[in-house]
Amino acid sequence: MSEASVPEAQRRAAPINQRILAAIVAVVAFAAFLWLGFFVKARGEPAIFVGLERAWVDHSTLVAWWLTQGCYPHVLIPIAVVLLALAWPFPQWRWRIFVSLAMLLLCWRVADLFQHVFARPRRLDWVVKRETSFSYPSSHAAISTGFYVWWGVVLYWSELPRGVRVVGAVALPLLAMAICWSRLALGAHYLTDLLGGVLLAIAIGSVIWAALGGKVFGADAGRR
Repeated sequence: MSEASVPEAQRRAAPINQRILAAIVAVVAFAAFLWLGFFVKARGEPAIFVGLERAWVDHSTLVAWWLTQGCYPHVLIPIAVVLLALAWPFPQWRWRIFVSLAMLLLCWRVADLFQHVFARPRRLDWVVKRETSFSYPSSHAAISTGFYVWWGVVLYWSELPRGVRVVGAVALPLLAMAICWSRLALGAHYLTDLLGGVLLAIAIGSVIWAALGGKVFGADAGRR
């Protein structure tokens, strides 16, 4: 192989290596998600987390209530409509938009499915609103990770100006973290519920990355 052809061979191998890595991450994250779910179902919340959860509940309640709205339909549906409207004049963003909405729906529905599988009761020290659906995994954590964090990654690997990419890559994950905190502040979930939701979203996102990464993130993803 000539010296000139080595970079081209490496360029072709990179997407394959990324897909293999994404598939490995998906398997590990899903296995950890299942293990954690069966652990908390059998043994309950680890004592090391209980003190933290009690300390965080009912703090900055109004802020937490507004943040938690970020994963409710009356917020997500208008966002989805705007994204679909942008898909028409910006065809280069269509795959990214369609996949992000698929991620949103998958994280929501799969989290709901596993809530019924594990059937973990909700906390009793709730504030503002009592939620009676099952607890593990947190659909808010799954959606915020699978939609807001996903868009942070998409923006970072996009062709937008560097400043926009960096702001999006920082602000959107911070928003997702704030939404997860709001679930603790409202007493809506255990910390392990949130971790389970994040793991589930990582597993789903990694499967999509392995299957469609080049179309969503571009061939140069991982090499900036």
